[in-house]
Amino acid sequence: MKKTALVKPARLKAGDTVGLIAPGGHTDTPAIAKAIKNIESLGFHVKLGRNLEAVYGNYGGLPEQRLDDLHAMFADPEVQAIWAIRGGSGCIQLLAHLDYELIRRHPKILIGYSDITALHLAIQKKVGLVTFHGPVASSTFSDYTVTQLLNVLMHPEDQYTIPMALENSRKAEEEPHYALRTVVPGICEGPLTGGNLCLVSALVGTEYASNYKGGILFLEEVNEAPYRIDRMLMQLQLNQKFDHAAGVMLGICENCGPQDSDISLTLDETTDQHLKPLKVPAVTGYSFGHIRHQFTLPMGIRARLDTERQTLTLLEPAVS
Repeated sequence: MKKTALVKPARLKAGDTVGLIAPGGHTDTPAIAKAIKNIESLGFHVKLGRNLEAVYGNYGGLPEQRLDDLHAMFADPEVQAIWAIRGGSGCIQLLAHLDYELIRRHPKILIGYSDITALHLAIQKKVGLVTFHGPVASSTFSDYTVTQLLNVLMHPEDQYTIPMALENSRKAEEEPHYALRTVVPGICEGPLTGGNLCLVSALVGTEYASNYKGGILFLEEVNEAPYRIDRMLMQLQLNQKFDHAAGVMLGICENCGPQDSDISLTLDETTDQHLKPLKVPAVTGYSFGHIRHQFTLPMGIRARLDTERQTLTLLEPAVS
């Protein structure tokens, strides 16, 4: 992965103001109330985007409305962090119109996952700003999720080893896709890049695509059949082989197995087709994805994946 000068946002402090926006899918009054309660429970104030309740089809308003809210939050001196209320779809519509110079002048924490992957990758590519693949503001928080989020955003360390969620390991007894699994053993280091598989693959061939050469590529997905997972992984591999990465880390992919009536490979069989031939470390079932107990991944930060210890260690602080 080409070395890019990182821009690290300022760490969050108790009492800081968080801007709440819907850059992808639309939201509603109960979700907004839940998000406000979540953010305030962490000791922060909330500022709502002007167009937070806008609806245009399944989007959170017209592209111009969603852009206005995102740009306003980056420009607002009262706002220290920006949190997406949900994923959904539509963030990819914004990439060609983002004011990257504005973001460069006012670097701030940006948090979210799923469709927010498009914003993370574009901002990483164009600005070098460290953004955060973590829970959306309307998520149902767990103690594990909150601890991992705040450790990264508020309590930076020179090195921080992320423990996997015990709750996910317990759940693996009944739902095997929650199990931590080493496909190719080893230790690797590199900057973190990736996100939701659908978005990472959709950006292939564009100026916003992830360049994971020498990096740790992390991927997760939800509600996709194994053959679709295979197609998206294949699309990535045809563009840039996974062996060009330092390592590959798959999260917990919810509802991505075959349906009862399907003639299909399992999810593990599908991903193993891509991971087993690799000469770099590869794992599945790590604690991120469309799940309750998830850790936060700072985009662009150097990390170490250790398959024997089943850990991911951040090798530098993600905030200044």
